[in-house]
Amino acid sequence: MASKDSISRTVMVALALCVVCSVVVSSAAVVLKEQQVANAANEKKANILAAAGIAVVDGDLDAAFAQVTPKLVDMATGQFTDAFDTNVYDDVKAAKDPALSVALTGDQDIASIRRQAKIRTVYLVEGDNGLEKVVLPVHGYGLWSTLYGFIALEADLNTVAGLGFYSHAETPGLGGEVDNPRWKAVWNGKQVFGADTSEPLIGLIKGTASPSSKHDIDGLAGATLTSVGVTNLVRFWMGKDGFAPFLANLKAGEA
Repeated sequence: MASKDSISRTVMVALALCVVCSVVVSSAAVVLKEQQVANAANEKKANILAAAGIAVVDGDLDAAFAQVTPKLVDMATGQFTDAFDTNVYDDVKAAKDPALSVALTGDQDIASIRRQAKIRTVYLVEGDNGLEKVVLPVHGYGLWSTLYGFIALEADLNTVAGLGFYSHAETPGLGGEVDNPRWKAVWNGKQVFGADTSEPLIGLIKGTASPSSKHDIDGLAGATLTSVGVTNLVRFWMGKDGFAPFLANLKAGEA
């Protein structure tokens, strides 16, 4: 009979403990999965509302989000499409699926995202007088990570109403300053495009932008590569390979 202190008994106890822990962890993951999915969906809604400047009253996220209409856009045509259900379609997953995305050339891929989903979800905020804002998903590579966020445009489809990133791993205090409310507020009222061009002009500069500048955004101090990354991702998604065709169609009432 094996001693209580024998190696075999110790191994058996360790294995049994591992099995028990694995069962507990797996069970917890299954039980909590639904709540995790719900939390992720709520976080996404909160970020869309924040970009659009819509307040959440008494913590009622769903009531606030009722002002927003998600719609799918075919990026090749710039037209709305009903190819998928907006409630289940996942832009991020689609961008990683070769069947649902396209590879970008080196010249196109200034945001370093490699692939672009063929269909993207946009969010319309409409009132009694029609379109008030449109919120567009954006992402691109910074210094250490891919930044995911939303940019909101006013009804003129040129003036920035808000911008925010909900996922990134940039350096706290440097590139991580993309989360700073004061820096995000600088974007409000800036113009994406110039009067005589469809190419996006908005972008970060080194130092502090002049208050009279329509397109320049304060650079992130000590975070040159993150600043370049933010400029590139915004210009990509606002450009001809991003949402520019859709914005042109929407402005002309042809989306």
